[in-house]
Amino acid sequence: VTELIRENVPLFEKSSIDEFYADLSGMDRFFGTYRYASELRQKIIRETGLPISFGLSVNKVVSKVATNEAKPNNQIRIAFGREKPFLAPLSIRKLPMIGDKTYLTLRNLGIKQVRTLQEMPGEMLYRVLGRNGLTIWERANGIDKTPVIPFSERKSISTERTFDRDTIDVHRLRSLLTAMTENLAFQLRKGEKLTACISVKIRYSDFQTYSKQMKIPYTSADHILIPRILELFHRLYNRRLLVRLIGVKFSHLVHGNYQINLFEDTEETIRLYQAMDKIRLRYGDRSITRAAAMGVKTIGRMTNPFNGQPPTILAHRKQ
Repeated sequence: VTELIRENVPLFEKSSIDEFYADLSGMDRFFGTYRYASELRQKIIRETGLPISFGLSVNKVVSKVATNEAKPNNQIRIAFGREKPFLAPLSIRKLPMIGDKTYLTLRNLGIKQVRTLQEMPGEMLYRVLGRNGLTIWERANGIDKTPVIPFSERKSISTERTFDRDTIDVHRLRSLLTAMTENLAFQLRKGEKLTACISVKIRYSDFQTYSKQMKIPYTSADHILIPRILELFHRLYNRRLLVRLIGVKFSHLVHGNYQINLFEDTEETIRLYQAMDKIRLRYGDRSITRAAAMGVKTIGRMTNPFNGQPPTILAHRKQ
């Protein structure tokens, strides 16, 4: 689906594995944006056999709501100037950014439909929900100036940590590497990706930085990746020097699901991964971990590292 959209749309953003925003500005001069989007939808259905829906409007928020209304297999066009009437009768739950807690807060105020949000002063929502309240008010009124961010395929995923105090605690280093690898492997499976090249990076107290990498068969499985990462670490680590920073990187990424090893994997192993990933998706990346990684502080959340946006520049995180 991504390849078909790439071939036919001048500018698009991939917000999840199966959701896209396409900027069709200017296409109306040649084809008509609704006709063009309709033909693209039919092409994707024809070539993939998958149901697909779209909502066409002036901005991303209204288009997303319209797409959800069009599901499971339809299309909706919201004409310019009709954003507010379209949103008004819908439940406030239909608006992006309204989760369970915000929904309960608004329902306690007697707000059930988007129409009520539209009729309220934005300042009132600001007093109740802070800055997010103003954003919700704008979205309820069909206002959204968020640009479509051009998609670029991510070729690697990595994480690293700097220590407050340089360390030679091998147990601590191994625990951190295990937690990092476990987290990155989960991100791979969530994004339906596999890696074929792994690397470990070490920076010593004298700021000398070294790394080693290893080619492996395509995988996204913790029990395969963790031993290989620890093997690289022991080949790289010089026990006479204090460690300042350590990092893990997966590269040579391709689209795909967990590759089953017919000789080693069991049905229980596959079900265990599926169960653990469901828990992480619901309660957070660190809600379930291996015992070897339990002493590690938070690794840091990656909401979706494969949405086509550039990697988030984190603050200088220390462990």
